[in-house]
Amino acid sequence: MTPNVLMVFPRFNPNSFWSLQAACDLWGARCPSPPLGLITLAALLPQSWNMRLVNRNAEELTEDDIAWADMVMTGGMLVQRLDAMDLIDRCQARGKPVVVGGPDVTSSPEIYERADFLVLGEAEGIIDRFVEAWTQGERRGVFRAEKFKVDVTKSPIPRFDLLKRQHYLYIGVQFSRGCPFNCEFCDIIELYGRVPRSKSIEQMLSELDALYQIGYRGHVDFVDDNLIGNKKALKQFLPALRDWQRARGYPFKFSTEASINLADDAQLLRMMSDANFFLVFVGIESPDTETLVLTQKKQNTRRSLAESVHRIYAAGMFVTAGFIVGFDTEKGGVADAMVDCIEATSIPWCMVGMLTALPNTQLSRRLEKEGRMLHDVWRNEADQCTGGLNFVTLRPRREVLSDYKAILQNIYAPDAFFARVRNVSRALKRPSRSVAPAPAAAISPSVTPPVSQPGPPPAPAPKMAGRMLELSSKWASWRVRLREIRLLLRVMWRMTVRRPDLRRHFWSVFIECARRNPAALESVVTIMVVYLHLGTFAQYVVQELDRKIEAEQGNPLPSQARTLQIA
Repeated sequence: MTPNVLMVFPRFNPNSFWSLQAACDLWGARCPSPPLGLITLAALLPQSWNMRLVNRNAEELTEDDIAWADMVMTGGMLVQRLDAMDLIDRCQARGKPVVVGGPDVTSSPEIYERADFLVLGEAEGIIDRFVEAWTQGERRGVFRAEKFKVDVTKSPIPRFDLLKRQHYLYIGVQFSRGCPFNCEFCDIIELYGRVPRSKSIEQMLSELDALYQIGYRGHVDFVDDNLIGNKKALKQFLPALRDWQRARGYPFKFSTEASINLADDAQLLRMMSDANFFLVFVGIESPDTETLVLTQKKQNTRRSLAESVHRIYAAGMFVTAGFIVGFDTEKGGVADAMVDCIEATSIPWCMVGMLTALPNTQLSRRLEKEGRMLHDVWRNEADQCTGGLNFVTLRPRREVLSDYKAILQNIYAPDAFFARVRNVSRALKRPSRSVAPAPAAAISPSVTPPVSQPGPPPAPAPKMAGRMLELSSKWASWRVRLREIRLLLRVMWRMTVRRPDLRRHFWSVFIECARRNPAALESVVTIMVVYLHLGTFAQYVVQELDRKIEAEQGNPLPSQARTLQIA
């Protein structure tokens, strides 16, 4: 019997930095992005199986959904663990076997032992064995892929057709897995290795074709943890991506994550700009060289971070960045130093969080060895902004929390935030390109279809068909433009009427950018809109920090006041 497979993406813990809830509400979305892992898994399973996807961040899981299923597949990241565990219990109580995969179960399989099946590691390396076991009637098992051995060039086109695209701000694709660096706190190298594995050019263009053919236009995120991990492969791919974009009138704009040494490669910056990358997330972590050396993030040393970030601005991409508080080498002035770094780099959109020893990382292993891990500290926290510090700190914990609070209060004060946005509006050199509708000839797939059997030559395509394709492409382009106009009007209303406290800041930056650097205006407006989430979120985190600081006064968690020796 053909099984019904219910794929359920667990909820992220509420009040997360990455929920971008206010921005989602403004843009008419329910959550930022869809579960790329699950729709890739769906493409790996037998296509004769019936599949249904429910993203609990965007919609409810109903009793009818569960009743329909023969099996439930779920899994995700640490910040989805609570909901994933609830899903296991809920579905098993209704007699449905549950299959769990993804990064959290791979790092902590013991947490998920009550699930019926565990699929550990990259699915491409193990899913066939699971399918065989299920087909033979097995209803429990553990399947573990060999680490870092999956050939990603064999990964299929994700099942974008399963998505309710209107629920999302953007859609993700993946070019490579792994990162060549060796950051102590990072779990990516433990999950995917330090030798990046990249998809083929034809493979990536086929994925983008699939998105294009279903009518999607707009923001596409390359979810790679370090897109430039394999520069050679990326430099071979980017010219093909540029040509693909040009042929279709630039239907997509791209974002990604990369290490700061991107700024050292002028050719690579130019190639990314030519392909229409507009946003790069960079892990800066700390402005302190001693801290960067301790955490083995040496690629961030021996450079001016401000100069590096501004080189990326000059290439037409705005920068968002991650910063971390709570390293062993921190000193009392860490708050001032981090604020100064953020101001010097002019990065408005900063993810500042508390250091978290993730499972199965070099950091967690070191802290375990030193007897400093604190288990069960992070239970109901949303992410490392309100959680974290799950270990005995060397500085008094209250000082770390107070420094973190001071950073957030400084960088997300409206005057400070919009001043950085103004600096970005002046520095960002977005290319001035007209996004024209693609000609009919350009919207055929990028990959040549298989050669058919010999026979009479095909009749030429009717002119009417070509005309219809061209009209369809033009309509898609106009539809995007009309949507952008409506969104801009909503932005103006929300930023000026609904939030009169932001009116002066918004109009001052908007008018200056529109007059002096109109090519950057779309990016600048995006950053300002995100403040609707960031400003409110920072206030929430500060309230949580006040609660934690007060708790430290009455019942402090342990800390160790000692000097760390750096080899």
